[in-house]
Amino acid sequence: MNLKLVRFGWVLPVLLAGGIALFTPLSVWAHCDTLDGPVVKDAKAALEKGDVTATLKWVRKEDEGQIREAFQKTLAVRAKGPEARELADMYFFETLVRIHRAGEGAPFTGLKPAGAVEPVVAEADRALDSGSADSLAKAVSKAVTDGIDARFALASEKRKHADHNVEAGREYVEAYVQFVHYVERLHADAVGPAGHHGAAEEPAPAHEHH
Repeated sequence: MNLKLVRFGWVLPVLLAGGIALFTPLSVWAHCDTLDGPVVKDAKAALEKGDVTATLKWVRKEDEGQIREAFQKTLAVRAKGPEARELADMYFFETLVRIHRAGEGAPFTGLKPAGAVEPVVAEADRALDSGSADSLAKAVSKAVTDGIDARFALASEKRKHADHNVEAGREYVEAYVQFVHYVERLHADAVGPAGHHGAAEEPAPAHEHH
């Protein structure tokens, strides 16, 4: 098979559908709980404007009341001075992110510092801000291409020696399974439903490879 012929026919759709989950640790999908993430950005803008509306899209309808109440408390405390303002803002950020995460069935372990997001996730946010996914597509396509090439090369090399002895055969099987499972996960993400970045999704059915 000529990998170059098939890469860009399915790699990019896989990545965009799967949320690039294969190239970064699962924890990065919690970037909504970082201080420079989209939830906190909207919270900051809302506090400066004195209007909670921009934050409500991040929570379920039934949780709006909690956010409105926390927002009003925050506005009242902010007026007491710089130190009180800083503490009040953090209280609102944490409340909003915690309720947002809970509504998606995801854990909240506190706000992470700015810059805690993997570069590819930051690039995804920049793509939305700019209105173009070109740079994101290039970055992610390269990651997938490199991932396929590395696993293919290893499995291909091990296959040449697979019948030399049992140990060599086992090394081939290990490389083969890693290669096939990697491609299998890509395909599963491509055809599966899109999930929230913090919520666990049902794993794709495992297939045996002999």
